[in-house]
Amino acid sequence: MNKQIKRLHSAGLDGVEAFSVEIEASFTKGLPNFSIVGLGDEAIRESKERIKSALLLNEYTFPPLRITVSLAPSDRSKRGSLFDLPIALLIGLDKQEIDFKNIYCFGELGLDGKVRSTSSLFGTILSLSNTQKDLTVLVPKDVAKTVASIYGITVYGVDTLAEAIEFFVNKESREVVESEDLGFNFLDLDEKYFYVKSFEEDFKEVKGQTVALRSALIAATGFHNILFSGSPGSGKSMITKRLRYILPPLSRQEILEIAMAKSLNSEKVDLTPIRPFKNPHHSSTKASIFGGGSRGAKIGEISNANRGILWFDELPHFGKSTLESLREPMEDKKLLISRVNSKVEYKTDFLFVGAMNPCPCGNLLSDKNLCRCSDMELQRYKNRLSDPFLDRIDLFIEMRDSDLNGKSTTTSKEMFEKVLKAFQIQKERGQKVFNSRIEDRDLEQFCKLSSELENFLNGALEKFGISMRGRGKVLRVARTIADLDNKKSISKSHILEALSYRKRS
Repeated sequence: MNKQIKRLHSAGLDGVEAFSVEIEASFTKGLPNFSIVGLGDEAIRESKERIKSALLLNEYTFPPLRITVSLAPSDRSKRGSLFDLPIALLIGLDKQEIDFKNIYCFGELGLDGKVRSTSSLFGTILSLSNTQKDLTVLVPKDVAKTVASIYGITVYGVDTLAEAIEFFVNKESREVVESEDLGFNFLDLDEKYFYVKSFEEDFKEVKGQTVALRSALIAATGFHNILFSGSPGSGKSMITKRLRYILPPLSRQEILEIAMAKSLNSEKVDLTPIRPFKNPHHSSTKASIFGGGSRGAKIGEISNANRGILWFDELPHFGKSTLESLREPMEDKKLLISRVNSKVEYKTDFLFVGAMNPCPCGNLLSDKNLCRCSDMELQRYKNRLSDPFLDRIDLFIEMRDSDLNGKSTTTSKEMFEKVLKAFQIQKERGQKVFNSRIEDRDLEQFCKLSSELENFLNGALEKFGISMRGRGKVLRVARTIADLDNKKSISKSHILEALSYRKRS
């Protein structure tokens, strides 16, 4: 007589979207055999040997029956070793009446029965929590506190297969894992926003360059895309590397988003309010920057930079196709990768920072060295960046040579305090997004101008040939400057400063 089919839940990952997987196991008479069906990859097929070893070395019997394990839905590919634990539980508890309902199990098994995590576990559960209400999960104990930081889920942790079996046999042994205290400074506004005052690289080391430092402060406060142009050694890289540490604080959900990207990128998952910083080399492949893959969509650097900084140094040396493809994610804050069997949407809400020399030899803006470039070379160099791409940039900064005898004008701590204050002003105004992300339909509400200023701005736009997109960017930058000045309304001086950062022909 056939034994009752047992079922347990886990989840798979398709790009960045998790989907529920129902694992079924049947035990029938016949020659002993163990098979797994349901479009599993090599890691899942190899799990049979890990499961056998883990059960037998922990004094559990392996049924001398035909065991068939099915991963449903059977028409979706499943990858990875996180299915080891749930499959082993179905086999180890085959003789007992166990209620597996409403608990999702995850974990890779060692040969000795040790339950381990994998790089994709956190991202899988975080994505699953967006679609499953009242989610309860059983995970390896070493990541249980981190997983418990995800809002609205119940987490249990186990170290070994024996503990996992005891968890289902003896309900009294269950102990909910409490969420990990982030332990950071925070602003308590419409919700908590976390930050750390840790400046591994400090703006006090930058000598002079007051305009560049001012623009960096504006960029950080409003998350405005910025392009530095200057001779080698003028401080472009120095300023960019320090920008990361003065960016606005993060909500818990944003911290989890960053951790999810790390998980999908096989990096160590840690919950920190320090925003990501990605700087792909100009020789990087397009797929590594944007993501891709023939079998399944892979996350790229622009998605890894979500909520942080994407830095393109030596900007004109990136391929034309790469720069033009960057326009959509810069504008829409998302990227859609389509494949024959799937479509995956990644978030690309990053602060773009570009750095470039003003000419091929680098000396066009130098006060010390003579530019050796011809007019044709200069024009060809400029043509590498199209106007539609440059129209996505908010701030254009020309940097002169650094003064070796110059003095430090500010510190990262001082700049960060200004960013925090402006961030509070934005939230108290009822704004849900950074100034650079204000929708066109909301400009009238958050960037309201008097009729006199409206006429002044329109005249300036016509004089300088600025597009309608450029008009919106001028208004958004002016709003940020007003916030830094602790002003409720935008004034003429704010608009003039915002206009001074626009691209000059």
